[in-house]
Amino acid sequence: MREDYNSARPMVMHIDLNSCFATVEQQARPRLRGRPVAIVNRRTDHTMIVTASYEAKAKGVTLGMRLKDARKLCPDLIGIESDPPKYKYVYHQLMRIMCDYSAHVRMKSIDEGVIDFSDTTKVIAGRDLVEIGYEIKQRLWDEVGVAMNCNVGIGTNRFLAKTAASLHKPNGLDMITHENLREVMAGLKLTDLTGIAGRFEKRLNAVGIYTPLEFLDADIATLRDVVFKGINGVYWHDRLRGWEVDKRDFSLKSAGRQFVMDGYRLPRKDVLKRLHHLCEETGAKVRSKGMIARGVMVYARTYDYGGWHAKYMAPLPFFSNEAIYAHARRLFAAAPDDIKMIAVTCYGLQSATVHSQQMQLFGDELAREQAITSAVDEINARYGKRVIHSADTLGTDTYLKEKIPFGSTRYM
Repeated sequence: MREDYNSARPMVMHIDLNSCFATVEQQARPRLRGRPVAIVNRRTDHTMIVTASYEAKAKGVTLGMRLKDARKLCPDLIGIESDPPKYKYVYHQLMRIMCDYSAHVRMKSIDEGVIDFSDTTKVIAGRDLVEIGYEIKQRLWDEVGVAMNCNVGIGTNRFLAKTAASLHKPNGLDMITHENLREVMAGLKLTDLTGIAGRFEKRLNAVGIYTPLEFLDADIATLRDVVFKGINGVYWHDRLRGWEVDKRDFSLKSAGRQFVMDGYRLPRKDVLKRLHHLCEETGAKVRSKGMIARGVMVYARTYDYGGWHAKYMAPLPFFSNEAIYAHARRLFAAAPDDIKMIAVTCYGLQSATVHSQQMQLFGDELAREQAITSAVDEINARYGKRVIHSADTLGTDTYLKEKIPFGSTRYM
């Protein structure tokens, strides 16, 4: 054992629901259990798969594959349109179970979370974390459903706990300590390490590092000065050895929504309706977190000319759906035709509370806009999303479905 490895008792647990959305559908519909299932945002041949069940993965179906291509590999594949309310329900059940063991729970995405046991009750702290891991698995079966499986990883930091959770899928439970760290790393590839892909793998290869063990044994100067060219190299040196460097919360900097067109080469007026809908959803996201925006960016991908984008930083903060759409529409006027995908993002987000008094200085009109927007948000929150929306977006709910929040829980 190297002296610089963290030899403390592992106190971090990572929980990852297996093929979450597909498994939730198999739980809700027992006839789907044991059958290949793919979750899509729309049931069309050209739509992309967002999650595949393990039965589908065994036949070569992968995330991002077109449904029609997946059916060539797996003719009996069952395509199911995503149902975000179901997934949110399971997310909240998982979080509820995790919070029974520690006040320090961080959901990393809709289907995975971290429990920090370093500051919990004496009763919980005195228990074996492996025992607790199996208990959480059992509670998922008992309290959510018998089809719900998860991987549990335990380590001295978040990185090793997540690495442990990926070792034996599905339904595994593993722990990485200073004693088995080298053995675990010897069985992995560089790209198995979260955060190492693409350019970082190439940079590591350029200095003769091709395996996680070689990465673990690399000196800190090489990582800092040559590979990562900065403090991130120090973080990686410590992270691999089990020291915590990722215990940080980041404030919301931007919010947005994107949409792949539901028809081929739609007329521009129809694209604008969809853009307006995206602006309404983005505005609701921004306000739900008590924020206001300073900037808007519109991005489009076309069938013939690749990507296009334009952005605008306003002199004053804004928050209403119509203000966001007004900025976005002006930007979109310069966009090319033949739109395949469109996205809108609000950035430069700031606390609405901090700026509320300043905004009151700009007169009654802004105050009325704020009052109307708040009233609409309250009605939509009470009676259902988009009960009230602009007339221009009437009917757009048919094809702009609620988005599954991958990789984030900020809108849960």
